[in-house]
Amino acid sequence: MKKLINALKAKRILVSDGAWGTFLIQKGLQPGECPELWNETHPADVYDIAQSYVDAGADIILTNSFGGNRSKLSHYNLADRCTELNQMAASISRKAAGEDVIVLGSMGPTGKFLITEDITEEELYNEYKEQAIALAAGGADGIIAETMFDLGESVIAVKAARENTTCEVVCTLTFQKSPTGEYRTMMGVSPADSVEALIEAGADVIGANCGNGAAGMIDIVKEIRSINMDIPILIHANAGLPVLVDGKNQFPESPNDMASQINDLILAGANIIGGCCGTTPEHIRKIVEAIR
Repeated sequence: MKKLINALKAKRILVSDGAWGTFLIQKGLQPGECPELWNETHPADVYDIAQSYVDAGADIILTNSFGGNRSKLSHYNLADRCTELNQMAASISRKAAGEDVIVLGSMGPTGKFLITEDITEEELYNEYKEQAIALAAGGADGIIAETMFDLGESVIAVKAARENTTCEVVCTLTFQKSPTGEYRTMMGVSPADSVEALIEAGADVIGANCGNGAAGMIDIVKEIRSINMDIPILIHANAGLPVLVDGKNQFPESPNDMASQINDLILAGANIIGGCCGTTPEHIRKIVEAIR
């Protein structure tokens, strides 16, 4: 299965979807409520999010499964429902995507740390294995391990998806700019540090999501390209850096603001461009227009 790579060969630049968590909150997800349970209790709302990005022109949509690993689901006493909730997530996005739009099953961090021995490598592998198999069974074309910050966990997530499914595998880390101008994850990993390790683990596509607006992603893409000129790069930028207004985070970049950065992202070497926190179907629509 090389649906994603074949699409890149045909179109060169693909557009991914935008925020899911922000959208779920707009639809009524309450603090302390499990987003993945909405695949069962609010399937029409989850489908509407996926469909809205398809309608906006996205070539790729994700799934409502970011926190669908056992460690995260255990906070809601739902660990034993990991397989079915992930299958539901992929099935809903598959229905919205049809045959033409690519579905990437979303896997986020477990929230447990290898360095502090909260979890072993074997336990981590098995968690991602379970989730990846379920997403593939639900109809995902590929698996994306996203918003990662620990390179060790990222490598394990990629291997688990690669070795237990026929899906293409994507991995994106979240980098923030340091006071000295360098980009690092919260565990100190640089964009350059991640490249060869993720490729060796079996990633078909690498990149970055969250943590930066589109302008901040340009230097990250350039750093990745300084190490490898060939690996496809996916970028999911926030709609700018969040600003606290009346006690709530707001993302300041308009759809036109984000679209104005697309040419520079492509020139830097990005191959797949979408959105993360604060982005909407209108952001994606403007990115599609900019690329066209």
